[in-house]
Amino acid sequence: MGSFFDKYIDSVRETETILYTGKVMSVRGMLIESTGPRSVIGEMCTIKLIRGGGSVLAEVVGLDDTTVRLMAYGETKGIEVGCEVVASGHVLQVAVGPELLGRVIDSTGKPYDGKGEIATNVHYPALASPPSPLERKPVSERIITGVRAIDSLLAVAKGQRLGIFAGSGVGKSTLLSMIARNTNADVNVIALVGERGREVLDFIHRDLGEEGLKRSVLVVSTSDQSSISRLRAA
Repeated sequence: MGSFFDKYIDSVRETETILYTGKVMSVRGMLIESTGPRSVIGEMCTIKLIRGGGSVLAEVVGLDDTTVRLMAYGETKGIEVGCEVVASGHVLQVAVGPELLGRVIDSTGKPYDGKGEIATNVHYPALASPPSPLERKPVSERIITGVRAIDSLLAVAKGQRLGIFAGSGVGKSTLLSMIARNTNADVNVIALVGERGREVLDFIHRDLGEEGLKRSVLVVSTSDQSSISRLRAA
């Protein structure tokens, strides 16, 4: 029974008992200015819509005296002068763990596939500092991609960065899905950033397939979403 209540206990622990609030002053495209709340750069805020209820998630990107500048993760439709802005007290955090395998999430770590909540109480900040150069492990262990042309002529090592550059429709996504299905890596984390909406489903069902999805986590932020959403997806 303890594990059943874990997510509720964690929610209570993470709840801010004192809420700092502000009011929207202006909206310029995806940039929103408000008077308050007390916040820090990178902090997540919720903008509560006056008409029709609902809310918009936003991130603090600038501070000027009592003016707070925010970038919205969703559409700014419905936001007006006077909307309440509530600070969360923390930066963007995403759930992590084996529970994410086979799931599709958005740039804020929320489920994108309609399969329900991700039942994990372990969270990690999306904006983490990279390790110092002296703490990084040397690139010395080979990984198998499962693509013979790469493994025989362009051997890939664990920790190495690769770039695949080609025109549209040439087969970048197909090559990526072949690696995801056949690599000896335990887990694939695949970010689809700036893709057209229809291409996401094509990649999941046609290219990646059920076999590849079982050991993959997909982070999706399509081309029609805000710039901050695409940035945080990566």
